[in-house]
Formats: sequence, C-alpha cells, structure tokens
Amino acid sequence: MATALTINGKQHQVDLPDDVPLLWVLRDEVGLTGTKFGCGVAACGACTVHIDGEAVRSCQVALSDVWGDVTTIEGIGSPDAMATIQQAWTDHQVAQCGYCQSGQIMQAAALLAENTAPSDADIDEAMQGNLCRCGTYPRIRAAIHDAAAKLKEA
Repeated sequence: MATALTINGKQHQVDLPDDVPLLWVLRDEVGLTGTKFGCGVAACGACTVHIDGEAVRSCQVALSDVWGDVTTIEGIGSPDAMATIQQAWTDHQVAQCGYCQSGQIMQAAALLAENTAPSDADIDEAMQGNLCRCGTYPRIRAAIHDAAAKLKEA
C-alpha cells in the first residue's frame, strides 16, 4: 500500500514497508541525499530533518510514524537564496569535512524557530545530540548567534 508524504512542500507517494526508516525513504526513494546516514541509532544527528517543524532523527522514524510534513536540508532556503542559517554557516566557515552539516543546520533551524535569542547554554543544549568529528562547535555556536541576530533584524 502506498504512503503519501509531503516533503519540502511536494507530495510524494512511496510504496515501501511501514517499518522502513524515513532516512532511507528520503535518500533512496525520493532522491534527497542531503540528509546523511551517520550512526543509525539517533546518536549523531547527521540524519536530522523536521517533521512539522520538530527536529527529529530520520534514522529512527519509521515511515508509518511520520506524523506531518517533512522538511529536509534541500527544503530550507531556495535555489536562488540561502536561508539565513545556511548563510551564517558559510560566513563563519563552519564546515570542514561537511558530513554532519545538514543535520547541524536542521537542528539549529529548529532551535531558532523556537528561541530567537538563544544563549550559549541554550545552543549547547539544543545541539548536544549533533556530533561533529571536525570539532567546529565554536563556529557552530557563532553561526547560530549570527543567524539569530539577522533574523531579529528582518
């Protein structure tokens, strides 16, 4: 039986077993490869996407458990303009290897949607489940502060 999903504002029909993780639906079925596989146990955050605005680990959400609209890294910003958080990431040269960055950005975007002026402690708490092998945590924090300031100005 096909399952209907709204991903990045577009309707998709997928004919997969209910227990397939959303991560593999996005990558293998829909072709949105910006969401990365990291650990498979929701411990690293590389697979972070939004479901109805909530940051979730897509490796641990079964297809049958998707409760709303899905947004991936490809769904924020636009082809012509980066989202504020993506621009801050670029401005602060956050990415080194870049593998974790889509998950980091999705987690940061969810934080800023709930808290427009996060403190360092707020950022550290929200981002603690997103691991970066390269250790760019100070730049991640700076980029989030910068994006928060720019969003406040807009």
